[in-house]
Amino acid sequence: METKQLETPIKITVAVTYLIMIVVNALANILPINGIDTGAVSDAYPNLFAPAGLTFSIWGVIYLLLLGYTLYQFGIFQGDKSKVKTELLRKIGIVFSISSVVNAAWIFSWHYRMIGLSVLLMLVLLLSLIYINQLILKEKLDQKEKLFIRLPFSVYFGWITVATIANITTLLVDIGWNGFGISESVWTILIIVIGLAIGAVTMIRNHDIAYGLVIIWAYAGILIKHMSEAGFNGQYSGIITTVIACIVLMGVAIGYVLFAKKQTPSILK
Repeated sequence: METKQLETPIKITVAVTYLIMIVVNALANILPINGIDTGAVSDAYPNLFAPAGLTFSIWGVIYLLLLGYTLYQFGIFQGDKSKVKTELLRKIGIVFSISSVVNAAWIFSWHYRMIGLSVLLMLVLLLSLIYINQLILKEKLDQKEKLFIRLPFSVYFGWITVATIANITTLLVDIGWNGFGISESVWTILIIVIGLAIGAVTMIRNHDIAYGLVIIWAYAGILIKHMSEAGFNGQYSGIITTVIACIVLMGVAIGYVLFAKKQTPSILK
């Protein structure tokens, strides 16, 4: 199976669904869909977990990395074709195609403010990426495979981990949840800590530095939002302290993976 050529229909499906995802996400803000851009929908549900707008620029990195994967599974960048993990690419291709359609569907649910549906779609996307990453972890990859297979899905998985928490937070705002009388800032601190725990455990378990760096990026975005004048302007010192502590702890966790296990320092490890 390792040396068998990847089925053409799967390759084409991966490319077509990737393009659908890119086009829908582009049109979401160019048109925009339902007369409102993606960020404006987020702003309509104010909460203390949402990161600064610039944080979402990571989508450009994610889509570029996924383009690299899409081209790689077509044979570009592969080098010695006899060593290509065809079965792995086939399995990833099927699930990735589904996830791309789900990603596009999420855009419509979000722009039409069907927040409950958007959470369900986000969970499907998260589960798809968990499955893909588990497939990848079972394989021994060379450096090129780490670059074109593991790295794209590590970064994507890391961002969707945080995005899922943010999406659920938005749903709670949408339904008017009162937090059992506990203040919003306290709940946000709890959510931030839970998010760190999930991220750190996943990163350490998978030995996935790229995933951990994405969590740091997302939390840095939350910190910027809370400290900037355009954001919360330092009103919530408890949240700021918690986010800083979480970023430091994730850095320590990354250091553990890099050095305690005597691994080569590389985000591709």
